[in-house]
Amino acid sequence: MAIRCFYPILINLLSSSYVSLPMASPPFLLLMLTVLGLLPWSLCSKLTTGFQVGLRHIDAGRNFTKLQLVQRGINRWRRRMQRMTGMVNTAEKNDIQAPVHAGDGEFIANLMIGTPPVPFPAIIDTGSDLIWTQCNPCMSCFHQSTPVFNPHHSSTFSNISCSSKLCKGVKPSKCDKSCEYRYTYGDESFTEGFMAMDTIYFGKSPKRVSIPHIGFGCGVNNRATGMEKTAGLLGLGRGVLSLVSQLGAKKFSYCLTSIHENKTSSLLFGSLASSNFTGNFPETPLIQNPLQPSYYYLSLEGVTVGGALLPVPESAFQLGNDGSGGMIIDSGTTITYLQEDVFGVVKNAFISQTKLQVANSSAIGLDLCFHLPVKNEEEVKVPKLILHFKGLNLTLPVENYMVSDPEMGLMCLAIDPTGSLSIFGNIQQQNMLVLHDLHKATLSFVPTQCDKV
Repeated sequence: MAIRCFYPILINLLSSSYVSLPMASPPFLLLMLTVLGLLPWSLCSKLTTGFQVGLRHIDAGRNFTKLQLVQRGINRWRRRMQRMTGMVNTAEKNDIQAPVHAGDGEFIANLMIGTPPVPFPAIIDTGSDLIWTQCNPCMSCFHQSTPVFNPHHSSTFSNISCSSKLCKGVKPSKCDKSCEYRYTYGDESFTEGFMAMDTIYFGKSPKRVSIPHIGFGCGVNNRATGMEKTAGLLGLGRGVLSLVSQLGAKKFSYCLTSIHENKTSSLLFGSLASSNFTGNFPETPLIQNPLQPSYYYLSLEGVTVGGALLPVPESAFQLGNDGSGGMIIDSGTTITYLQEDVFGVVKNAFISQTKLQVANSSAIGLDLCFHLPVKNEEEVKVPKLILHFKGLNLTLPVENYMVSDPEMGLMCLAIDPTGSLSIFGNIQQQNMLVLHDLHKATLSFVPTQCDKV
């Protein structure tokens, strides 16, 4: 099924009072259909249908315990945080240099690209904007499990002009014969190539949706770590280059299954984004940071552990005038990271309220672990954790913030300290439908069995 914005226009024309006029004769309508069909996708500003894409965790199907999966995620986060720190530092210094982007991630969407379509497994990333894939002829490409996309074999492939909005959205961009881009990352990874357009396919047959004229980076010189299972990245940030912006989507959502279950998660757009809602759910505002416009910032106002609201000033969570601080929600970060002063208060609250001996967690990579004296972690009483966002109190299930490994005899808090930028990670989001309502600039969490979406 192809999504083209002229369908609603044609339907409106056919259903209007003008249908009875001579100008609505079959030859005229055929002419209108032809003209509208030639309009570029950039003129389409509305997503006219909904679609769903299955997601799989990057470590799905591998024989790791839940704690080992978290450890692997933390290692990926270190690379990702280098990139994010580079982004914030660049914004604060206002340097005139190539920006540093987030990249990397945890969940892979199995897409297809081109005509005829070829596989395009892509990491989804709410922390960046660019959609890109490796392209032949490739000067330097990392190994990927699927064939590298060859634009010469696609009949729907086209270059992006230097004057296009998408080309101007690449910062910095160089345009001679083609619109060139280079995205660098804090860990010295990069992708370099030229901007183009082609059809991208979402979902599985028979419900597969094809969307033409999606702008993406055709990477011919790429270096990346840990992306062997993918061919590139699907940017879902707030910038002009992201899939969200190119679709003109008013809503999108995702629903992530538990990290240790080999089950399919979902990414949903358009009418399907909120189709699982029944009733009204609280919303919290999505904050905009002018210095980091791609990120989805949240307004965290407080934290409760057990029955006590912790003595942390609201200013500790606020976004600074220099673009530092605040909290973002991120699909590509495994655990939650809190500004170190806030984390210290949270840590002490868990130590005082959890009747277990604190373990040495230096080898684990998490800041706070307890000795688990029983094989069944459900026998352990864990303090309740509530995050107080503006307009929304989110009570997390225990499995969304405590990670146990009975064989190792450990139970660890899936929250760590960080510098100024706090991150709400994907373990805390598991088995919740996370709805981004971009029209209202709000975000909602709906408890959901995500493998049933």
